[in-house]
Amino acid sequence: MRADIENRLGIKAYDIYGLTEIEGPGVAFECEEQNGMHICEDYFIPEIVDPDTFEPVPDGQIGELVFTSFAKEAFPLIRYRTKDITYITREKCKCGRTHARIHRLMGRSDDMLIIKGVNVYPSQVEEVLIKQGMPANYQLIVDRVNNSDTMEVLVEMTPEMFSDTVSSIESKEKDIVTALKSMLGIYAKVKLVEPKSITRSEGKAVRVIDKRKI
Repeated sequence: MRADIENRLGIKAYDIYGLTEIEGPGVAFECEEQNGMHICEDYFIPEIVDPDTFEPVPDGQIGELVFTSFAKEAFPLIRYRTKDITYITREKCKCGRTHARIHRLMGRSDDMLIIKGVNVYPSQVEEVLIKQGMPANYQLIVDRVNNSDTMEVLVEMTPEMFSDTVSSIESKEKDIVTALKSMLGIYAKVKLVEPKSITRSEGKAVRVIDKRKI
């Protein structure tokens, strides 16, 4: 989406992370390096915690972002749970700033799926697809077969890709399977499907179907 906006408007787009309940207009901002968003640590104490135990996790480890505010005198927020999943790095940025940075958000803690004992976020799948040059129109189908979790990823092809040879499509499916295994640590079956064939609700693709809950 960012690339599409930049190409259409002829601009350079930067991410800003904000929370109305914390304080506006923003809490963290990208610099020219675009290697994470710098947190305004003179106003906030950022932490990453395990979303299940609420215990802090080491820098660089994925978890839920929480904030404690300095500036909200009438209604201070202490270890406020954002529900956003990311990780923090405190390494000095190439731009020279030393504020802690958060990685681009990877999803919501309430979107998390536990598959074969592994925490899986739909945004991780989306990240893999984008790196593979695929459109981010996908659907995860999670099921339990013979007491074992399974995950299938349906990915819509572009009209141009849909006209490719069967061998080219199968090769791309294998590439995505490998990339997902590297990202998630579990096997997922991948199937490339026709453009606009994934079920939509109010114009948006339905991202997850968890048959274990049916």
